Amino acid sequence: MFNTSRNVVQVVAKRTATSASEMGKIHRVSKIGNREVVGFGMNGKPEYVDHVAFPFPAIKFRELTSEDKALEEKAKGDWKLLTTAEKKRLYRINYCQTFAEMQAPTGLWKSTVGFGLMAVSAGVWLYMLVEYIRSQDPKPETLSVERQKAQLRRILDLQMNPIDGISSKILRSCAFCRSTESVSGFGS
Repeated sequence: MFNTSRNVVQVVAKRTATSASEMGKIHRVSKIGNREVVGFGMNGKPEYVDHVAFPFPAIKFRELTSEDKALEEKAKGDWKLLTTAEKKRLYRINYCQTFAEMQAPTGLWKSTVGFGLMAVSAGVWLYMLVEYIRSQDPKPETLSVERQKAQLRRILDLQMNPIDGISSKILRSCAFCRSTESVSGFGS
């Protein structure tokens, strides 16, 4: 047991002894290639993110070519000697988008509304299909007028709900009951 705890202590010591530069090198080789780490960035990791809240990414946008390196050396001098195209190229080496490009509307709302309307129309068509299929089924016999009259006759004959139901009321004035046969003394 003592050996196991000693191994754990050794592993923890090795992890803490690893410097930040070594961790950066490990992460750099596997994830970012040869791009230069220039700052903290959004979360301290060497990742490139274009975001208005985090205007300075941790790494440059592109890897430097020999022309880019020459341009950066020229930029260390007087910027008045740089052309507008060279200044733009320097910006694009470091950043993917300008603030105007980041804040420009993307038009994503159009596809969202379009997919939403397609989903609603698919739902309406599905509802219409189900209603069409249901309308093809035969109606139950209890919905016919003759069966409803017979059911009312049976309710009155058995005197169902005699206190405050249909049997408690004299239905002589009801046009529906006048059309039925005389039931248990009710009717004309």
